[in-house]
Amino acid sequence: MIRVSNRARVRRLGRQAMGAAKTRNLIAIVAIALTTVLFTSLFTIALSINDGFQQSNFRQAGGYAHGSFKNVTLDQVDVLKEDPLVEAYGLRRMLGMPTGDPFQKTHVEVAYSDANYAQWSYATPTTGALPQEGTDQAAADTQVLDLLGVTPEIGAQFTLTLDVDGHETTQTFTLSGWWENDAAIPAGFVQVPNSRVEAVLQAVGVTPPGSDGITGAWSMDVMLPNSLHIDGDMGEILARCGFQSDDPSGENYINYGVNWGYTGAQLLEDMDPATLVIIGVVLVLILLTGYLIIYNVFQISVANDVRFYGLLKTIGTTGRQIKAMLRQQALLLSCVGIPIGLAVGWLVGGRLTPAVVAQLDGVSDVVSVSPVIFLGSAGFALLTVFLSCARPGRMAAKVSPVEAVRYTEGSGSRKKTRRPRKAFSLAGMAWANLGRSRGKTVVTVLSLTLAVVLLNFTVTVARGFDMDKYVSRQLCTDFTLADAGHFQTGEIFNPDQALPQAAIDAVLAQGSVTEGGKVYGRTSPVLEYVPEDYFRAARAYFPGPEGWLDQLVSLTDRNEDGLLADTAQLYGMEPFALDQLTVLEGDLSQLYEPGGNYIAAVYTEDDYGNPVMGSHWARLGDTITLRYVEEMEYIDPDTGESYGSLPPEDGNYREVPKTYRDVTYEVAALVTVPSSLDYGYYGSDEFVLNSETFCQDTGTDCVMSYAFDTTDESNAAMEAFLQDYTEQDNPQLDYESRATFAGEFQGLRGMFVLLGGALSFIVGLVGVLNFFNAILTGILTRRREFAVLQSIGMTGGQLKATLMWEGVFYALSAVVFGAGLALAMVPLMGAVEERIWFFTYHLTLAPVGILAPIFLALGCLIPLGVYRVVARASLVERLRAAEE
Repeated sequence: MIRVSNRARVRRLGRQAMGAAKTRNLIAIVAIALTTVLFTSLFTIALSINDGFQQSNFRQAGGYAHGSFKNVTLDQVDVLKEDPLVEAYGLRRMLGMPTGDPFQKTHVEVAYSDANYAQWSYATPTTGALPQEGTDQAAADTQVLDLLGVTPEIGAQFTLTLDVDGHETTQTFTLSGWWENDAAIPAGFVQVPNSRVEAVLQAVGVTPPGSDGITGAWSMDVMLPNSLHIDGDMGEILARCGFQSDDPSGENYINYGVNWGYTGAQLLEDMDPATLVIIGVVLVLILLTGYLIIYNVFQISVANDVRFYGLLKTIGTTGRQIKAMLRQQALLLSCVGIPIGLAVGWLVGGRLTPAVVAQLDGVSDVVSVSPVIFLGSAGFALLTVFLSCARPGRMAAKVSPVEAVRYTEGSGSRKKTRRPRKAFSLAGMAWANLGRSRGKTVVTVLSLTLAVVLLNFTVTVARGFDMDKYVSRQLCTDFTLADAGHFQTGEIFNPDQALPQAAIDAVLAQGSVTEGGKVYGRTSPVLEYVPEDYFRAARAYFPGPEGWLDQLVSLTDRNEDGLLADTAQLYGMEPFALDQLTVLEGDLSQLYEPGGNYIAAVYTEDDYGNPVMGSHWARLGDTITLRYVEEMEYIDPDTGESYGSLPPEDGNYREVPKTYRDVTYEVAALVTVPSSLDYGYYGSDEFVLNSETFCQDTGTDCVMSYAFDTTDESNAAMEAFLQDYTEQDNPQLDYESRATFAGEFQGLRGMFVLLGGALSFIVGLVGVLNFFNAILTGILTRRREFAVLQSIGMTGGQLKATLMWEGVFYALSAVVFGAGLALAMVPLMGAVEERIWFFTYHLTLAPVGILAPIFLALGCLIPLGVYRVVARASLVERLRAAEE
């Protein structure tokens, strides 16, 4: 075979062929642009929400550093910072938290941070600067200054009373700088120099990391090359530097944390086959949506130009050259359509994003301009275009020159079969016409069906969002009233936080409380005795210096059976509060009656509300003994010498009960406690007692919270009363209500409906354009046929009716297949119900019923509109044009 250099001529021929098909080009450009709009708008919304989620997550997590090494020494920092994966690092050292008025409802941390750490934690002064070493300077956010009543001015003096590992100290600072408080950040910050941290620790006699494991300890935040595999990178850094994070009691142990705010890291860590399938299905559906419209354009284009390709074959053009021409046309059309789609898609996504984000609680309003949006959208669009023109290219390459001259739509070789004669009807003729080009019919119907299925899925999921499930998971009663500290992170319940009876009386005085109950909290020492293995396992993931767990075991008191003393967390609950517990095994009937020595063991739940049966050692029917300590004695662990009732300021000691009472109980039930009734922190085994039994055995009566229900009609009035009461009459108190969480739920559902509706609209628009394109090209390729039919007596009305029937069959097919697919997806809804804990499936086909008349109307109007344009020419002109 002689090779001829004719690529330039083939390209020129392709361009000239494009010039002769201006209508096709316009439709193809619109199709490609619309497909790109679909990709770009989806990517813009998705990445904008992702950026917004990440920004909010960073603020909730305390910063945007990739990871943090906890409780490290400065020598360890010197080693870790040299690792090649550590691109930058920042240091922080916790000192304490302000106590008392005016910080009852605000979590504030006082700590040293270097410049990097301050920047990554959104705590860099915008006015002034970070405090200088060796001075009494401090920088703070405006919320802290407002609470103190301090006007932000460089050099202003302010005083804080701090809790430093249980030691109270009052310190005065000079303001060196400040920054605006960010409402999304759950804590306030006061930055002090490290020299001040050292001085205060020395003054109060605390040796880092203190009894709480964090006071005075160094933490090292790091930035890595990327956020895709943070956990793996952190472990690799430790291994390369000679450290380990597996055994807290082993040598060279360093604990680390991964910033959960990075959604990419979360996705990779949580990646399982089900997640991969979901991602794959979404990507395939997006590609399929664009594929259907572009494929239809090129398929119909090839069918329309089949004579042209046949003539090219007669003069020696190869199938490979014809496919190259088609690919060239696709590329040139993409060069016009994709940029238009990118611009319009980003604008559409940018418009939709704020509306979507407005429905999300705590998500920053960010419209992403990430290059991933434009590169990804252009790549997906180009891939879709080349996939879409592949099969039409093969069709064009296989055209026979002889058959091409005689070609009309649906005239391919088929086996002829004898059919019984039927009465002629326009509907029957229209149905037969759809069968002439089955590929085009299937693609058009499928593109319309996608819109039906997607809208039905959106409405089904939105209807399935169960507000009762969502709110009851957050709050099991209408209202919960407690001390403001109870709702703050890290606040340990103590007698100062006890809810006064006067506050409960004020609530009851409103006259609308239907049921209510107190939850009593432990404020005195209560011990249980557990095996050493269980004691160690419960603390295996707690932070601490090397060997801290061994030392803790050696300093912990043991009973006569060799079991280790451990703190037991107790609840005392009145009947209404007991009603809110979830019983896993046994029953609570014996806890409703005071005087009985019965107890319920509390188990924890995972993120999906499933009980973790390994979270407690007590089982149904077990007999357990709790030790109520009235007086502690502190013993030298080496000499056995008693320090009396106060621990020594320096040195180790063992805490031993001196005066106590042992009470034995039978485990009557295994339960879980709703988050709205629990302590808000964990770390000890928990048990529930009858309220009177609790007060009798502990000798205390501190109410931790009061939960109650009201009549539906009075909910709003009670909400207004509590808001005024906790802000004006008793600001020490705070409350939670169903209305708060109901608002969050409505925002979440509204966001899903808006996003799903927008996606359904775009996909529906693609389907309608595909339908319009199929009707238009079908009429154009059959102009000669229509002209012949009219020349032998078919009226214009009959022809229009036939075309309308074709449109109606398209619409009905899409509706029927859409309803069928919606019913076929019923089993898949079970998987959705498992993954979304507040979802309850309800079958609905209402969206199908709504779309049916719309599609039927389009099925009638679009063919009529197209035919009127074609029919402007006379019958003779159309017959002549068809023969040219």
